Amino acid sequence: MRNILFVFLLTAVIGAAAEEAAAPKARPALFPNGPKGGACTYEVYNWNIRKKRAVNIKKVKHPYSELTAEERDPATGCTVCLEDQELLKIGKLKPFYACRKISGVLRAALEKLIADGEPVLEVTAYRPGRTKNPLDKKGNRTGFSNHAYGVAVDINRSKNGLYDKCFKFGPGCRLIHGGRWKPGVKGTLTKDSAIVKEMKAAGFKWGGGIEGDQKDFMHFSSFGY
Repeated sequence: MRNILFVFLLTAVIGAAAEEAAAPKARPALFPNGPKGGACTYEVYNWNIRKKRAVNIKKVKHPYSELTAEERDPATGCTVCLEDQELLKIGKLKPFYACRKISGVLRAALEKLIADGEPVLEVTAYRPGRTKNPLDKKGNRTGFSNHAYGVAVDINRSKNGLYDKCFKFGPGCRLIHGGRWKPGVKGTLTKDSAIVKEMKAAGFKWGGGIEGDQKDFMHFSSFGY
């Protein structure tokens, strides 16, 4: 009887877990009742595609309980609030912030890579800017990117640029941000590099392998964008 009951309970648990994993539902914020202090603070900007620079830079502060839908990533529950970010100090890297929900796996992956002697030269993650479309009439992007929530990571930006007009990498690809991508140069990321493989093993997708007209060789996130 005990064996039958155990099998029944185990089947129910596995079934519930599978159903939960398949359901595309939003996750709650890290601190449902607000972090200590009860505030959400961040500095935000818009990226202007005409001026090719950040504009409208301002500081935002409001009660954490008043988070808007756009201030929270529906996939992870991470927010644009600095209070939801962890400052990571890893080896000789410049300290950087990342969402607490990914900071543990990110730290472990980077520490392993550095211990193995891999060229992890620079890392950034949390960057609360409006750098995604839609555009307003002034050419300002108005949507938060994955970096704004601290769930996207850029590695070795100076050697792994973002390109557009680039369905397949070649001379026609146009560099938008970062350094030129030159496979074979120390710190350059490719599908076969240890850095890309380790980040994939940690659950991140690589922006250099995404489909479409952009190739973001520095970029890692759960979606690759």
